[in-house]
Amino acid sequence: MKPSQEYWEAIPLLTNVVEDPMSHDTPSSISFHAAMSYHTGWSRLPEEVSRNIERALKEGKLPEVVPVVRETMERVSRTPVSIAVTGDSGNGMSSFINAVRIIGLEETLAPTGVVRTTQTRAGYSSSRFPNVVLWDLPGLGVTAQNMENYVDEMQFSQYDFFLIIASEQFSTNHVKLARIIQEMGKKFYVVWTKLDRDLSTSVLSDTRLLQTIRENIRKNLQKKGVHVPPIFLVSNFDPLLYDFPKLRDTLKIDLSNIRCSGPLDILSHFCEEIINDKVTSLKRRVAKESLKNSLGIKDADDLGEVLEAYHLLFGVNGESLRQVAKSMGKEVTEYMAIMKSQDLHTLCGRDWKLKSMTCLVTSVLLSPFWYIPFLGGPVIRFFRHMRCRRILELVAQDTKTILKKILEDSIIPT
Repeated sequence: MKPSQEYWEAIPLLTNVVEDPMSHDTPSSISFHAAMSYHTGWSRLPEEVSRNIERALKEGKLPEVVPVVRETMERVSRTPVSIAVTGDSGNGMSSFINAVRIIGLEETLAPTGVVRTTQTRAGYSSSRFPNVVLWDLPGLGVTAQNMENYVDEMQFSQYDFFLIIASEQFSTNHVKLARIIQEMGKKFYVVWTKLDRDLSTSVLSDTRLLQTIRENIRKNLQKKGVHVPPIFLVSNFDPLLYDFPKLRDTLKIDLSNIRCSGPLDILSHFCEEIINDKVTSLKRRVAKESLKNSLGIKDADDLGEVLEAYHLLFGVNGESLRQVAKSMGKEVTEYMAIMKSQDLHTLCGRDWKLKSMTCLVTSVLLSPFWYIPFLGGPVIRFFRHMRCRRILELVAQDTKTILKKILEDSIIPT
């Protein structure tokens, strides 16, 4: 079924705060549940996409796959992502959100203060992270709820990514949050804020202090069997210093991964299935008919001709790859370099199975058995068939490798 328009469209960039639905002060604002109705994953390819890719691959028209993939990934790059910012109350979560966004005059500030200021969830956007909503969650300790109730009330399952904010100490609550998020199979960072205060009050050298903070976080997580995530030490008052630039750069990469990993896996798996089906079909044709009748190969002993025929059938011949490279804005050598079957010499040199088959055929031709009609002929035909079959498999594998590169090169940075 063709996806609806909402499937492809991202939610509008929120220039104002998105209040939690539990708050009745701003009933006209976009609700948490409305924003969460979008999901970054796919369960299946849109029908039009799958149909166009299948037709192109079956017909050996690899260049026609490129525009379909690029358009699909361009749409995927606009998929909304929801990031939960959580931690103990008083850790500076709201200030961090303002800092990571580098607030402009047109954007709404997350309320901050010495006392607890975030009582309900609120979502914020930034032009620096299009189609991303940063959800400022009430800190643990705002109410008397336990961890299980907090996770349930804040609907952790509906977020795509988490930022655990800490300062002063990496508490038991932080470790529990990390373990729960890890068990959910979702990615998270630990962000230590208020680094400027730590540096100004510590008797340790700056280098030693930074090392101590990181080691403390690592040890506390490892004690509870939590894999250590990226750790960033920042100051909310200096959003251009310390680990802030690295955090933003890393986050952009991970946002692309969140959006693209699912669609890429589905596209890759779908393409592999089409190629496998094509290989199976070709093997059946060759088994039933001669290579000349089935594939137009005049001389089955001319491996160069066999290789060229399969290149054309799969669309990985020189002209097709030049068209692919041009469409992708790449050099054709990038695609040729990853092919085992770029030419017969390279193919025989890289694949020991084909090389051994060729040597065995030569041995049979030079042996006395070649002159025994009922024995030599069938042996030669068998090895001829096996060599052509092996070349088919290698060209198919090269096609998959090139398709994988096309998919990866189609990712649009966040």
